[in-house]
Amino acid sequence: MLSRREFFHLAAATAALPATALNFRSAMAKQKVMQQDLLQFDSLGQVTLLHFTDMHAQLVPIYFREPTVNLGVGEVRGLPPHITGKDFLHKYGIGPGTPEAYALTDQDFTSMAKSYGKVGGVDRMATLVKAIRAERPDNTLLLDGGDTWQGSYTSLKTGGADMVDVQNALGIDAMTAHWEFTYGVDRVKELQDSLNFPFLASNVRDTEWQEDVFEAIKYFDKGGVKIAVIGQAFPYTPIANPRYLMPNWSFGINEDNMKKRVADAQAAGADLIVLLSHNGFDVDRKLAARVPGIDVILTGHTHDALPA
Repeated sequence: MLSRREFFHLAAATAALPATALNFRSAMAKQKVMQQDLLQFDSLGQVTLLHFTDMHAQLVPIYFREPTVNLGVGEVRGLPPHITGKDFLHKYGIGPGTPEAYALTDQDFTSMAKSYGKVGGVDRMATLVKAIRAERPDNTLLLDGGDTWQGSYTSLKTGGADMVDVQNALGIDAMTAHWEFTYGVDRVKELQDSLNFPFLASNVRDTEWQEDVFEAIKYFDKGGVKIAVIGQAFPYTPIANPRYLMPNWSFGINEDNMKKRVADAQAAGADLIVLLSHNGFDVDRKLAARVPGIDVILTGHTHDALPA
């Protein structure tokens, strides 16, 4: 079993990969930071969780500016992730002009973009993943939060096949989904068959028989820890996207279903229960308060990059 200290070490090691994968050469020019410095991390605890989400099929580095405004309503007003700019820097103790400030805020974007260049890129992600796995070969999980197959010219022309090749090359351990479903049920199933890892979506059911369409939970043994990863696809897919593309599948948050999945994981002897979710930050914040037993939620959909 994980001690509380080990659990918090694990949580602190969890990071959003694309935000970290800065343009190494430009960073060196700005602050004389070497690539090896950017790849260093604190190897703590028994397990390292690596998570990326909402790549939207962007394979190469791009210029990406974080929003100036992130509105929060009601009880979440003024809470992370609904803070931006200087307030964000102050909240997390990030200095202006740093790589973190460039990756996570809109502050002085034009000037810093000239110095740091583009961000992201699968090649940089692969470099980061390779470095971490080299240090912790048997203790690392790489999880994909969805919105990976759709969003670029190449993904459109290949029907998502290019991104499946990328995922398999990265060695992903599990994924969940949202925009993936816009290829239609037949294509989603075809692509799923090409994956070297499970496609997890515990909340997607066949409307006629109320049976699971996809695998709900995957168990992993890492660092002597039994980990249950539960997948949660975007609950409003048939509303946000054309219903005719998945006419016989139901989605939804389904709180009772999630409680059952957590209970199943506990009964199976899981030491750590991870929710790999595309609910969005605020939905998952509320879900965490209503469903006991989830140790870590790796959320997606709302594109909220926060420091570990």
